[in-house]
Amino acid sequence: MKMLINGAAVDASNGATIDVINPANGSVVDTVPSATKEDVDKAVACAKEAQKEWAKIPVYQRVEIMYKFIELVERDKEDLARTLSDETGKPITEARAEIGNIPIAFKAFSERAKHFYGATIPEGMEAGQDNTVLIVKKEPLGVVAAVIPFNFPCDLFDQKVAPALLTGNACIVKPSTDNPLTLCKLTHLMDEAGVTKGAIEIVTGPGGVVGNALTSNPDVHLVTLTGSTEVGIETAKVCAENLTHVALELGGNDAFIVLEDGDVDLATDELLWGRMYNTGQVCCASKRFLIHRSRVDEFTKKAIDKISAIKRGKPSDESAEIGCLISEKAAIKVEEQVNKTVEQGGKILLGGKRDGAFYDPTVIGDVPKTADVAKDMEIFGPVVPIIAFDTEEEAIEIANASKFGLCGCVFTKDMKTAARVANALECGGAVVNGASFFRSFEMPFGGYKASGIGTEGVFSTFNEMTHTKSIVLKNIL
Repeated sequence: MKMLINGAAVDASNGATIDVINPANGSVVDTVPSATKEDVDKAVACAKEAQKEWAKIPVYQRVEIMYKFIELVERDKEDLARTLSDETGKPITEARAEIGNIPIAFKAFSERAKHFYGATIPEGMEAGQDNTVLIVKKEPLGVVAAVIPFNFPCDLFDQKVAPALLTGNACIVKPSTDNPLTLCKLTHLMDEAGVTKGAIEIVTGPGGVVGNALTSNPDVHLVTLTGSTEVGIETAKVCAENLTHVALELGGNDAFIVLEDGDVDLATDELLWGRMYNTGQVCCASKRFLIHRSRVDEFTKKAIDKISAIKRGKPSDESAEIGCLISEKAAIKVEEQVNKTVEQGGKILLGGKRDGAFYDPTVIGDVPKTADVAKDMEIFGPVVPIIAFDTEEEAIEIANASKFGLCGCVFTKDMKTAARVANALECGGAVVNGASFFRSFEMPFGGYKASGIGTEGVFSTFNEMTHTKSIVLKNIL
């Protein structure tokens, strides 16, 4: 697979490549170029020039190009899903669902683009402005670098690339080196659909080279990154040197609260979706399970029964409901985190075993609220640590003790209680009677504290990716 720079499929200037490994069996799926800083600088220079031409294209024509892209995705959807499953290790059914999200997202952002109006501040709105009219309009920032993680590459491509292009920006995609192939294919389809040459590009390679070259380049005007908090902080530091705009969606350690009157059957059903999907590799997955002490035994038994029934298999198997982690290295980290939780007082009640990149769905009971996982240790895998609490106030205290604040959720039959807890949680999204793993394309998605800066979604991304300009018609009346 090749990069796309200035409308051409290219290798790295020094010929270096990176193997893309299928984590389920260790085979090489394909290779991608390992770009140099010079390759990145060329891509940025081309994008800067192309953006000027792309911005001249009327919005309705940009929308038509996005719809052509959707047609091409529909044409290639099974190949895209197979590629995504092979390089990521997610079940083929989940991969198809992610590809199926592309038309939903691109249509939503396209409709928003057609109705992303400016505003007029009429005369006489304040003293001394009786004859002056202000026109407020939106203009593109310029070149957007979209740094996309491994866990939901296509969904994040949708969230970043669609609004960037529709608002007249050029966009350079930086995918994870673990699974860049599907995004390479999608970017080439963008080119085929008719995006101005150079206005959409993809540059592959390690973050230490490609990521740093993008974030430090003064001709990149926005870095929109989804990734770890550590990488986000370093990105913000580098971008600050050039006052480059940043939008950062970072880590999370979401609290899943079941109050005394909560529906445990519903909660354990939602646990399967909210923790086991994508083998637990979800930023806004529920990761700390705070259960009222009177319901812990019931919750634990039902959780174990339902998790045990999950169908396992190779990611390519049609019946598989859970796959492997992105790499054996990632699985080893989960294994170490589970062992640490046991050392700090937890007891493994289910799972706790690793086989290569596969890690068994795991339930840990008796986790004390002082354990690392109860606060700031984010386990990116299919692990359910159960922490008992006695009062609503204690549950909120435990939930808010984390440095993270991405999402959270609460299960209760009392809507006044639900509203009270949802408002008390220090996070960007609070779900009532559902897992915190909830992200529609329409909603503004982002976190508090160490979980990021800014929000993404049809509701808000266009504002993140545009300048606001006021044109003053002084004494025109």
